[in-house]
Amino acid sequence: MEEMESLGVPRETVAFVLPTGYSFNLDGSSLYQSLALIFIAQAGWHPPHHHAASPDASSTLLISSKGTAGVARASLVIVLAAATSFHLPTEPLFLLFAIDQLMDMGRTAVNVLGNCLATVVIARWEHEFPTANQ
Repeated sequence: MEEMESLGVPRETVAFVLPTGYSFNLDGSSLYQSLALIFIAQAGWHPPHHHAASPDASSTLLISSKGTAGVARASLVIVLAAATSFHLPTEPLFLLFAIDQLMDMGRTAVNVLGNCLATVVIARWEHEFPTANQ
């Protein structure tokens, strides 16, 4: 938060947008869950694979990712539920357990970057962030 303030974003904007973003703006979690579901579909070798890349699956994971903030391994539970609901095999999910700790670092980095970017966008939208020609 201090880094965002030193960048020029007002404290009030940072104090509102960043905490809100950690509840609703989870880009990294959504991306990971979508790719994990596609991995499960491909690793399972069970047709039809097109269900994993369908707009229904993406929408389901986008909405489901809103509850993963601050809960370890919550993404795997959501991917398991999505795989079950789209009739995909669940056994390949256990392969993801081995790399989930490493993937969590990437998810967190993308989530933080997305929330910082959202803070700057909101500050620019409110005309509170200095532009290049100011």
